[in-house]
Amino acid sequence: MIVSVYHITISERIKEYRRTHKLTQREFGKLMGVSAQAVYKWEQNICYPDIIFLPHLAQILECKTDDFFEKD
Repeated sequence: MIVSVYHITISERIKEYRRTHKLTQREFGKLMGVSAQAVYKWEQNICYPDIIFLPHLAQILECKTDDFFEKD
């Protein structure tokens, strides 16, 4: 049995978007409706956004939700 492994790239995409658009973690958090601390944790891979945030996050980052997952 072969199991596919996916690498979650949400943290890299959030960080890249935020820096490109010159947003602070607080400003990005306001876009998402979360605290700056939540954004910090997402960017540091301490935790991931709740699944309910993925469609909104994809809209802000101008990508598809599938783009957050890369197959290794």
